[in-house]
Amino acid sequence: MQYFIGSYIVTILGIISAWFWGEHVRPGSGLVSVFIVLVLSILEVSLSFDNAVVNAMKLEKMNEKWRRMFLTIGILIAVFGMRFLFPVLVVSIFANLGLLEVVKIAVSDSAKYAYYLHQTHAPIVTFGGTFLMMLFLAYFFNEQKEVHWIKHIEKKLQYFGNIKSAETIITILALFLVQTQIAPEQKLFVVLSGLSGIFIYLLIDGITQWLEQKEEESTKHFATTVKGSGFIGFLYLELIDASFSLDGVLGAFALSKDIVIISIGLAIGAMFVRSLTIMLVEKKTLDKYLYLEHGAHWAIGALAVIMMVSAFHEVPEVLTGLIGLAFIILALVSSLLHNKRVKREM
Repeated sequence: MQYFIGSYIVTILGIISAWFWGEHVRPGSGLVSVFIVLVLSILEVSLSFDNAVVNAMKLEKMNEKWRRMFLTIGILIAVFGMRFLFPVLVVSIFANLGLLEVVKIAVSDSAKYAYYLHQTHAPIVTFGGTFLMMLFLAYFFNEQKEVHWIKHIEKKLQYFGNIKSAETIITILALFLVQTQIAPEQKLFVVLSGLSGIFIYLLIDGITQWLEQKEEESTKHFATTVKGSGFIGFLYLELIDASFSLDGVLGAFALSKDIVIISIGLAIGAMFVRSLTIMLVEKKTLDKYLYLEHGAHWAIGALAVIMMVSAFHEVPEVLTGLIGLAFIILALVSSLLHNKRVKREM
């Protein structure tokens, strides 16, 4: 319960804000706004459990300072940055409109804003798809990986680790296939967005590896290295979290066209996901359940493919969430069965 106190406070404040905003926009619609906010927050939590597991996996390598940063400043980035500012910025770039003008449209003309956002759907999901695909492939191509969940498949995937930059090559091939299905006027934007996702992953991953090497080479710079890797790890974690949230932000417009209501609902959900992440870390859940990390990465792979497919073909958001949740549940069950076998052998 202690892990979710902040989430409950945000929920109460969010409900109050939603009621007042609903009454402000259209008198008498306060309760409807509150209902939509609650539905959006529940959907965000239920569809983001795999996100919490991945976050926990990365966060457990950070110290207490950066964990708290993730829960405080990180939540501001996730809520205001990804749920409000990022879509506005994307619309501003692709629609060739001023940032303040897009903010005005988002607040005062929700239908027009939803139209512009729909036009930028393909580049947004392609960016997130390529970033997550790189993350998925790098995990299973790792030659040093010793534990396998779906052994027949994961052992074969590990062989690709012998090919230099295999994950980059495969992701670029996937991007090439996607762009063949995109309308001519959007091809360039989709390709550039996809390449940006690959570039940012390689940049963050490269810096992380460099910092780890520096730490191993010299204990003299230990404090500086840990501080740097903490920031880079925090940035890396925010990018992963952002990629997970892209489809949720876009899918939320199926329930409401009001950017304020959407932001409040997703903010409540994002806060609960972060609280869940902290709980998983502090209770050492990933250490207790051996295959949970594997299930989360399979969910990442599925989400990456779905996001890239959704660039040219509509995919129900519920399907995305159910596939990710299925991988997590199966991995959890496999972990429990593994723990029972180990106890019997002891």
